[in-house]
Amino acid sequence: MADLFSQDPVAPPKMQPLADRLRPKSLGEVIGQEQVLGPDSPLGVMLASGTLGSLIFWGPPGVGKTTIARLLADETDLHFVQISAIFSGVPDLKKVFEAAKIRAANGQGTLLFVDEIHRFNKAQQDGFLPYMEDGTILLVGATTENPSFELNAAVLSRAQVLVLERLSLIDLEKLAQRAEKELNKPLPLTPAARDQLLEMADGDGRALLNLIEQIASWTTDTKLDPDGLGKRLMRRAAQYDKSGDAHYNLISALHKSVRGSDPDAALYWLARMLTGGEDPRYLARRIARMSVEDIGLADTNAHRVCLDAWETYERLGSPEGELALAQAVLYLALAPKSNAAYVAYKAAMRSAKKTGSEPPPKHILNAPTALMKDQGYGKDYAYDHDAEDGFSGQNYFPDDMKRGVFYQPVERGYERELKKRLDYFTKLRLQRQSDP
Repeated sequence: MADLFSQDPVAPPKMQPLADRLRPKSLGEVIGQEQVLGPDSPLGVMLASGTLGSLIFWGPPGVGKTTIARLLADETDLHFVQISAIFSGVPDLKKVFEAAKIRAANGQGTLLFVDEIHRFNKAQQDGFLPYMEDGTILLVGATTENPSFELNAAVLSRAQVLVLERLSLIDLEKLAQRAEKELNKPLPLTPAARDQLLEMADGDGRALLNLIEQIASWTTDTKLDPDGLGKRLMRRAAQYDKSGDAHYNLISALHKSVRGSDPDAALYWLARMLTGGEDPRYLARRIARMSVEDIGLADTNAHRVCLDAWETYERLGSPEGELALAQAVLYLALAPKSNAAYVAYKAAMRSAKKTGSEPPPKHILNAPTALMKDQGYGKDYAYDHDAEDGFSGQNYFPDDMKRGVFYQPVERGYERELKKRLDYFTKLRLQRQSDP
């Protein structure tokens, strides 16, 4: 009886998609992923030693996760079973495990490839553990999401995570040449159009082969230039998930570009997020956060610029309002940087938690009742405006607490002036404390 979860029946050669016809027959034929497949890489060492363990392949679509899993089964003489977490449930998993147990009893191991493994819930992921531990299955999972967040710690502790990278333009060119050899004809593209085709694939080998298959079916007497190619092919949408890794990776890139005073890079990552469908209001909030975290008091106008850009977007909407966000990003990137206020705030929070419920010194407490006056509330309070220089130098920290030093302005932007004031008051305070 055929295994319901084995490979799909092979289609006749002429019916097979180009991507299937070019599927590598050995690991040595895989294009790219040298960091995973090379002699000194994790997989290379495992195969050389004959100790292949459970694996999690983490990477974008179309980079070879399924192909490598199939070839690993061939290399290790394991029966290959493929399921998708999108279409499989608990009954399907039970059938897979039962079939694997029967094979194990007959001396045949099973490599279970689980595509989109992060789609399984915690209970379903836990179901793999006993079969991984007793050797019934060797699990190879594939995910486009960060395993640290999407997979159970118990599964991760029993599997090695291998990162597969998007294919480079050089890798894609090798794949295109392999496709032309299979098709037995060159692509009808000028060099510039060919470069455009590789860029359109966006690091996805499967997408490139699908595009090449379309181009190969066209009838044309001349080579197409980029404009001609663009009219016939729609540019592939960039990979972006507003709740996934791309979301957090790109906002991190935007934030760090602003912090690094690179307006061009900051504008690029802003554009990447907007073209990916990111909510401009989310970006407006994050841009405002950048102004208080990384510019702070070095440029007191920066935060106002961000709030004005946010309000402008709310009034204009997309796409016109997005220009205001772009202007705010450019302003922040070129503004003087300081995280002194941010650092001071965190230090003050740590100190507040450490000192617990220490009361303020009594001389700065109001005394609206006679009882409070008898307790010393407000006694010897020095009204700063009465001092000749408007500064009393009194202590405002709890009596039993050592004076904290939290805010240390930088010598950049407006904080240079604030540092002068802070140094001035510090000097006066020391003088007041030393006065008899």
